[in-house]
Amino acid sequence: MTDSEFHRIKRLPPYVFAEVNAMKARARAAGEDIIDFGMGNPDLPTPPHIVEKLIEAVQDPKTHRYSNSRGIPGLRRAICSYYKKRFNVTLDPESEAIVTIGSKEGLANLAQAITSPGDIMLVPNPSYPIHPFGFILAGAAIRHLPIGQGYSFMESLERAVKHSVPKPLAVVLNYPSNPTAEVVDLDFYRPIVEFCLKHGIYILSDLAYSEIYFDDVPPPSILEIPEAREIAVEFTSMSKTYSMPGWRIGFATGNKKLITALARIKSYLDYGAFTPIQVAAAAALNGPQDCVAEARAIYKARRDVLIEGLAAAGWQVPSPPASMFAWAPIPAQFAHLGSLEFSKLLLQEAKVAVAPGIGFGEYGDGHVRLALVENQHRIRQACRNIRLFFQEAGIAPQGTARRAPVAAGAKQRAAS
Repeated sequence: MTDSEFHRIKRLPPYVFAEVNAMKARARAAGEDIIDFGMGNPDLPTPPHIVEKLIEAVQDPKTHRYSNSRGIPGLRRAICSYYKKRFNVTLDPESEAIVTIGSKEGLANLAQAITSPGDIMLVPNPSYPIHPFGFILAGAAIRHLPIGQGYSFMESLERAVKHSVPKPLAVVLNYPSNPTAEVVDLDFYRPIVEFCLKHGIYILSDLAYSEIYFDDVPPPSILEIPEAREIAVEFTSMSKTYSMPGWRIGFATGNKKLITALARIKSYLDYGAFTPIQVAAAAALNGPQDCVAEARAIYKARRDVLIEGLAAAGWQVPSPPASMFAWAPIPAQFAHLGSLEFSKLLLQEAKVAVAPGIGFGEYGDGHVRLALVENQHRIRQACRNIRLFFQEAGIAPQGTARRAPVAAGAKQRAAS
């Protein structure tokens, strides 16, 4: 029996990133130096005061016992304090906040809690994979809402609701967006909240990149709109804000009914995150925030080096206003390849790993995603590698003469 014979596994397509990951592993096993922009895995160390609080807490044997699946009271209070300071939103730590084992777990478990077979979910496309597949695994049908340049989210939402039977259960929002890095303001959220209230549609907002922004305009929370709490829940992660990806800690806030549903299903599935991790997470939220500003500055500097370096190589990529990603349109000369084949070619010829856009939905196939998880020296090296590859393929930066191809094989592959 293969895993494809299991009902829920059948609903999952082949893992798009697997081919690139396998190529990357083979190249590294052969001793090749691969510069990896593929996974959004923060490389910055967790700030020392958070680590020290973990060590302090773990030395108390009482913290070694089972925790509470809803999260310890101190962390839930810290979450609500963060929302008050950051968004001026007052939340009840008992009924409007819950700790999750990363935002991904929270989204997937909420999908299990609220979805009936055949329910319709509205999900952006391209989108972080858990947004559609968390609901697909729960038995839902997915309607995709295309996002990005040339699309109006509100128009897509209205059209999808008009033509959906039964009425959609919920819509997912994700700003700053992974993978597109798009940001929005409260004026974007207001008509969506009004529309979803009118039609009785829940809103699930993924705010994982709320603190990674570069234009001195902090991204808003949908909960800043008072009416949103009647239908919306928001997921946030500690992974990016405090460089705590492996700690697996996040939280959800907002609508009491949805928070209660998530708490109910989590009570059957887990005993909560390890208590010392929760204690350290509370210290992160309550403590000095200089570390957040420092991380933001590092990502901004990396962004600038990457965008400038790619432009010098002949690859014009929009500068992301937020998140830790650049959403790069495939150069015209390679557009016919699609994002997976272009990613494989970039890995083979430039020794640079990226995430193919098709992995985030069919509307992402014209792009690749580059994560800002390498230092500036490595980013510059990657840009030099890409520039050499482009030159060999007959692509020259704007304002420079085209060079004759050096490697016929590379040019042939680019044209095939």
